[in-house]
Amino acid sequence: MLLLSTTGARSGQPRTVILGYYPDRDRVLVVGSAGGSPNHPAWYHNLLADPEVTVDLGLFTYPATAVVLRGTERDDVFARLVEADPGWGDYQARTTRTIPVVALVQRPGPPPGADRGFAEALKTIHAAFRRELSLIRAEVAKSGRLGAQLRINCLTACQGLHYHHTGESTGLFPALVQQHPEFADVIAVLQTEHDKIAVLLEELERLAATPGTEILPQVDELIAQLKAHLDREEAELLPYL
Repeated sequence: MLLLSTTGARSGQPRTVILGYYPDRDRVLVVGSAGGSPNHPAWYHNLLADPEVTVDLGLFTYPATAVVLRGTERDDVFARLVEADPGWGDYQARTTRTIPVVALVQRPGPPPGADRGFAEALKTIHAAFRRELSLIRAEVAKSGRLGAQLRINCLTACQGLHYHHTGESTGLFPALVQQHPEFADVIAVLQTEHDKIAVLLEELERLAATPGTEILPQVDELIAQLKAHLDREEAELLPYL
């Protein structure tokens, strides 16, 4: 679930609603089902008037631009979401309107939490990864298969981890060693763990791109190694950050 804040099309006042969302690589998706009612929800009319919105995922909040999906892109994405949750199809069957699908794209700027300092930003990012992988693990265990939307969730998490670890390896780690030479051995251990996790991520991405593949053992292995790494990284880095 997320909190979506829009600007009222008529009132000009801020309006906030709770919506279910789906990760989709570098954006998140929300659906204007309104429970299958004949009218689009108010928040949809608001973002048509002003697509600049605010997204609150609980761990962090960021400004975003709402993009309404059209044509075949909308149809393909909606079919994927129906596979993930048939309830969306039930809602569409109840109404003659085409239920809209909206992508919320984060606007450029500093990463969420950066204004609170490196330590808080690191804890926020790590918490997001822990949460997302736990959700993926629960869904894989429950469904026993890897549907289209769950594949996207896995690939989104994998890409995010690649990006995060690359940023640490090329930016944060060298800066820490330069400021604290005595930290070199610790950084070397953390970098070795990055390399091992990268191999696991590549394997998980490969499996996630193949429909019908059993990936629970790989997810469990990745989660175990990643959680151990995140715990060690926080214990070692936070005092310096």
